[in-house]
Amino acid sequence: MIRFLLGQVVATPGALRALEKAEQAPDVFLDRHVNGDWGDVPEVDKQEHAVSVEQGFRILSAYTTSAGDRLWVLTEADRSATIILLPEEY
Repeated sequence: MIRFLLGQVVATPGALRALEKAEQAPDVFLDRHVNGDWGDVPEVDKQEHAVSVEQGFRILSAYTTSAGDRLWVLTEADRSATIILLPEEY
């Protein structure tokens, strides 16, 4: 069940390289994100995400690619855009 809109989806060059290295499509992580699987975030953040979805706040998920690289998927509060990026690119 899709929990919120992603808006325009973009990815940073570093995230694209990490996805290519892992031979994974961005859709794998976007699907998890939009369906409420927040990935590797602390439990307290997972609980806060429920409020963020309802109240229209920013949502950040964290995942690890099959090659071991960390990726963040960040949806803006106004749901106008979602960006896939490496944590160091934030």
